Amino acid sequence: MFKKLLLALATIIATMGFAFADVDVNKADQAALDGIKGIGPKMSKTIIDERKKGGDFKDWADFEKRVKGVGEKNSVKFSESGLTVGGQAKAAKADAKDAKKDAKADAKDAKKDAKADAKEMKKDAKADTKEVKKNAKADATEMKKDAKADATEMKKDAKADATEMKKDAKADAKKAKKDAKADAKDAKKDEVTK
Repeated sequence: MFKKLLLALATIIATMGFAFADVDVNKADQAALDGIKGIGPKMSKTIIDERKKGGDFKDWADFEKRVKGVGEKNSVKFSESGLTVGGQAKAAKADAKDAKKDAKADAKDAKKDAKADAKEMKKDAKADTKEVKKNAKADATEMKKDAKADATEMKKDAKADATEMKKDAKADAKKAKKDAKADAKDAKKDEVTK
């Protein structure tokens, strides 16, 4: 009895192993294909007939194209149940498709971020230009103010110099008149003495 129970358990384990083992569509017999969920005797016969007629299936696309009733949706289900084409599961292709989709989304996000960064940089550059222009205007106003102050100072100094020169000229003229008067007086005195 114990031996029968052990044998039954071993059979169940072996059967479970077959249920979870990958079945390659290019190598499987009709019984193995029938063991894939969704493939019945009619489809397994069609698969074997097509394989005999056209040779091994190159990939999932070739399998879907050559076997009537197998499309994208069914091939994903078959792959999930353990069917492979040339040892490759359909999910790997779906994963690649998802990865491509993710990469495309990442590229789109990166492009969006780059555009936002460029816009921000342009905004900053515009603000910097505005600031430089503002500073240049302030500097020009300051320089104009300084030049005006210098001109006022120079005008003031020139006026003071002119006043000083006029005062000196007046003093020189007064002295020259006094000297001329003294010379005239001396000349008159000399004439009387003669």
